[in-house]
Amino acid sequence: MTFQEIKDQDQKYIMHTYGRVDVALVKGSNARAWDETGKEYIDFTSGIGVNCLGYSDPQWAAAVAKQAGEIQHMCNYYHSPQNIGLAKELCGAAGMAQGFFCNSGAEANECAIKIARKYGEKRGAFKIITLHNSFHGRTLTTLAATGQEAFHRDFLPLTQGFLYAEPGDLEGIASLMDGSVCAVLLETVQGEGGVVLMDEAFVQGLRQLCTERDVLLMLDEVQTGVGRTGHFFSYQGMGVQPDVVTAAKGLAGGLPIGACLVSEKLRNILKPGQQGSTFGGNPVACAGAREVVRRVNDPNFLREVGEKGAYLQKKLETLPQVDLVRGRGLMLGIQLKSLDAHEVLIKCTEQGLLVLTAKELIRFLPPLTITQEEMDQGLEIFARVLGE
Repeated sequence: MTFQEIKDQDQKYIMHTYGRVDVALVKGSNARAWDETGKEYIDFTSGIGVNCLGYSDPQWAAAVAKQAGEIQHMCNYYHSPQNIGLAKELCGAAGMAQGFFCNSGAEANECAIKIARKYGEKRGAFKIITLHNSFHGRTLTTLAATGQEAFHRDFLPLTQGFLYAEPGDLEGIASLMDGSVCAVLLETVQGEGGVVLMDEAFVQGLRQLCTERDVLLMLDEVQTGVGRTGHFFSYQGMGVQPDVVTAAKGLAGGLPIGACLVSEKLRNILKPGQQGSTFGGNPVACAGAREVVRRVNDPNFLREVGEKGAYLQKKLETLPQVDLVRGRGLMLGIQLKSLDAHEVLIKCTEQGLLVLTAKELIRFLPPLTITQEEMDQGLEIFARVLGE
């Protein structure tokens, strides 16, 4: 098929829920991808942080193929060694007690919200505090949790019971805790909100406040988790331990999976029939995820992620068109002085570099395995585009 044929069929048969760019990718290797004509691209998106080991990693592909040839799916009535193995390894990496597997970050956050409601039910506490500018998913309930009014329009009424607070405002959050609040849910870095970092002291203070008020601290690590910030989970670099953490995106290296992990005090909070997912914990997805956890949860690997992020940030800050760079590890937002971020994205694509936007920023989420050569090649294209 030609690109125009691909685009025409997309327009005809796919709901128009995405703002497509004029590229059709057909194969990839680490941080390189090729379209149907053979044109090469350096990919600084990794599928919005999903392909953490890059495209078509040989060890990951072998683990997935091996499991697909053995058993690809089973009813949740039965025990799955891959499911159980992943739960053990992931809980060990996170310092948590138990996990529930689903298929996406939104589903993982839905599970966290149900856990919070169940925790507060006996004392009549059902409200959940989230932060302005946050993003937690596109289901009706996770839209309600999302602290951006623009996402709420056209879908009202949303699920009730969410309160919104300003990031960093501990006093404001404390004033909302009137006995009706069961949990606080936040991102340590607001990815879709513009790569906005939460202050470490704020997160630590929030942990203390939640402990004092018997309110659950729930961290949405859908984008920041699985090595993205240079720690397996970002909270591990902030000196806190949450009661609930959610993960997805990079967890299975490109296959659909989400996870909601709970601390020891929430062990067995959900009973049979209170939560479920037909495809959650799928053996093939779990096999891919176990390869990811094994590789990423290594001190040397995580150290290299931090070093790569620091290298990119240092290089970006030397570009005259860049106003500021913020982020952690390989999760970077670039504020441009005068150029429009979306126009820069289009021009980068035309010249062979795939990037993202977040609000008015350019966003980089490259594979955690990106090489020095791939970083330099991508930076060269980015600098050229900014200089035009």
